Amino acid sequence: MTALLTATPPTAGRDLAHLSDEALLSLVASSDDQALAELYDRFGRVAYGLALRVLRDEALAQDAVQEAFLAVWRSADRFLAERAKASTWILTLVHRRAVDLVRREDRRRGEPLDRAAEPVSPATTEEEATIGFERRVVQEALRQLTPEQREALELGYYGGLTQSELAERLGQPLGTIKSRMFTGLSRLRDLLAEAGLEGSYP
Repeated sequence: MTALLTATPPTAGRDLAHLSDEALLSLVASSDDQALAELYDRFGRVAYGLALRVLRDEALAQDAVQEAFLAVWRSADRFLAERAKASTWILTLVHRRAVDLVRREDRRRGEPLDRAAEPVSPATTEEEATIGFERRVVQEALRQLTPEQREALELGYYGGLTQSELAERLGQPLGTIKSRMFTGLSRLRDLLAEAGLEGSYP
């Protein structure tokens, strides 16, 4: 994988810096390794930071990033720009791979007794990183809803208002509020499923 990211492309010197992340993924989907290298330059550091927060091991974090970008190379043709930003899609792959490596290492080490002896804390570093990552994905998914859907969901789930209270507050018929919440929630679930976060929202 490292060789793939550092290989000299056939059209050496081609400047891709002006292209959007989504445009680069489109090029990657057509086996353009220079486009992959450009994406790696843009997101490699952030991806490594995310993987390191989950894994707490530099070598494993590097492995997670390399394997995630290999997944980008192999599956770029499945990226849908209308479902998520390229950055979110890429970092989702990094996060998934990091979590996979955590599970693999846990199985390899077989430490149930040692773990039972560890003091219980409100949230481990891995949990905090996961929660923060999922919160960002949910927030981005919310931004892709219509303003009316987003307002209804945010006031309903975050604000704790009932549908009747929402209708009164927004000056809309109850049926309209119910429709907004139903369609908005359906769309949100689809977006989160695409990002690999099924069940992260009601």
